Amino acid sequence: MLLATVLVLLLAGAAPASAHAALRGTDPDDKSVVKQAPRHVTLTFTESVGLLDDSFRVFGPDQRRVHTGEATHADGRSDTARVGLPGKLAQGTYTVAWRVVSADSHPVSGAFTFSVGKPSATTGQIDTGPAEDPLTGGLHDAARYLAYLAAALLVGLAAFALLCRPADTSPLRRPLVAAWWTLLGSTVVLLLLRAPYETGTGPAGAFDASALGRTLAGRPGEALLARLVVLLLTAAFLIRLSRRRGSGERPAALAIGTALAAALALTWAAAEHASAGIQVPLAMASSVLHLLATGVWLGGLVALLLTLRRPAGDDLPEVVPRFSRIAFASVTVLAVTGIYQSWRGLGSLSALTGTSYGRLLLAKLAGVAVLLLVAGYSRRWTRRIAAPAAVTRAAVHERVPQPVGAPAQPEEPEGSQEPEEPQERRESETPGASAEQPSAFGASAEQPSASDASAEQPSVSDAGGDTRRLLRRSVLVEVAVAAVVLMITTVLTGTLPGRAQAEAAQQAPAGALPPTTQATVPFDTGKGSVTGRGTVQVTLDPARVGENGVQAVVYGSDTGLVVVPEVRITFSLPSRKVGPIDAELTDVGGYFGTNSVNLPLAGNWTMKTTVRVSDVDQVSVERKVRIAP
Repeated sequence: MLLATVLVLLLAGAAPASAHAALRGTDPDDKSVVKQAPRHVTLTFTESVGLLDDSFRVFGPDQRRVHTGEATHADGRSDTARVGLPGKLAQGTYTVAWRVVSADSHPVSGAFTFSVGKPSATTGQIDTGPAEDPLTGGLHDAARYLAYLAAALLVGLAAFALLCRPADTSPLRRPLVAAWWTLLGSTVVLLLLRAPYETGTGPAGAFDASALGRTLAGRPGEALLARLVVLLLTAAFLIRLSRRRGSGERPAALAIGTALAAALALTWAAAEHASAGIQVPLAMASSVLHLLATGVWLGGLVALLLTLRRPAGDDLPEVVPRFSRIAFASVTVLAVTGIYQSWRGLGSLSALTGTSYGRLLLAKLAGVAVLLLVAGYSRRWTRRIAAPAAVTRAAVHERVPQPVGAPAQPEEPEGSQEPEEPQERRESETPGASAEQPSAFGASAEQPSASDASAEQPSVSDAGGDTRRLLRRSVLVEVAVAAVVLMITTVLTGTLPGRAQAEAAQQAPAGALPPTTQATVPFDTGKGSVTGRGTVQVTLDPARVGENGVQAVVYGSDTGLVVVPEVRITFSLPSRKVGPIDAELTDVGGYFGTNSVNLPLAGNWTMKTTVRVSDVDQVSVERKVRIAP
């Protein structure tokens, strides 16, 4: 557990903050130039998001923060975030830093720019603040892992005691209590760290009473609070379970325990992947079943390991096969729900290798494959341990074969024994005896001899020998691999699903499209001078429908910058009979440019560049440029 916690802390410190709501678009667009100052800034996401007190920070051309209104949802849509701007904004470039909380409880942040009138001549680097505090993120991820681990142990140990019915449950009591306290402590830590985790601040923010109040009012906080209530009910149930007498109360205890375990799993499903995206009700039901099956299997492995460490008892050949059947059923549930959740999270087969979520899922599947391979060896030793019980049951219910017409042999009175005879003579006098008859019946037709039974059928004490040690070792390996798989699962739940990533890319979020298009236009006026021949470097920004900026830099034949009297650029779309549209470039000192070329349609436009190097010498060259929607 300590090693896994350290690994989680290291991974959390090395990886960037991840979340599950992807930015779909912004208004104004990223890197756009608007003629008039907008009244507000609107962001659209791939799923519903929660807003913070400081969800928007807007910085002006002077790098000072602009006073904004309160963040709200646009038009009542939960997948949007909007903030109002002052009535008058100065000309120049503005930077918008934003941070929201996705529906599955993970914060997501970013920044984009837009310009009013024209871009600022010089734009300094604006500090928009850290996306995540490393210490807060590390502590939060470690607490999440411990919560998963403790929940699996709590559910698995209790299920093992109720379903496998070991005669001695004392080895399970202390781990069960430890799992309960660990889950309680990790839940409290997650509740306190929720506010600084959402805002990206240090752990000291956990002691802010107002921030804690906002956390309790949100869905992640409500889920954690519900988990605490379920844990208190679970404590009362476990105390009652430890005091019960007899087996008559087992069905009721099993029903109550199942309800509490499902409620506990629901506190995860209601605040993580299953609560957002497509098919939410089905996804939440699948998530609950997946978590319960994980707990019954992985927590049950720990319970089995503890049971194998105690002195051998008569119930071991019964307990081990029971858990083997329960584990098989749990793996079946995990396979069905896991396939559904993988399809829901990935969305396409290419996302399996093309996204971080898919690659983590492959790593988890590899770990599960190793886990199942080790479990195969465990089942081999399980069958050997179960063999004595099977033979004993068969001996009780099976009648000894007798020759046809043979008289019934009366039972010998207890204590009457005849003198021992040679083995060959006993075999010759035994009716129906043959070489193929089991040795369990070699002593008499009524019951097997003790010596032959011990030679052919392993006893409970034999099960505590080599077979017990082999099974204990294989189960220990299963527990170690399961801890690693659980750690990968914790990281996986903090990674943007491939389906959301693909959806955001298809909807052209801010920054996903190339912000500029560059074209190199060679020209030759037929003059031998440096300015008579060269190239024009044309930059079209952002090369999308609407307002665009155009900059043209002229290089001479010696590849150095040259000054020419005029550069003129026009745009035409022959397929739609649009144009020519004159860019109306002006000399802005060293190059020609403009920020107000309106290209109304998407498509392959013809850009005609005319370079005039003297009063009578000029040349025009055409190039195709792509204007995105």
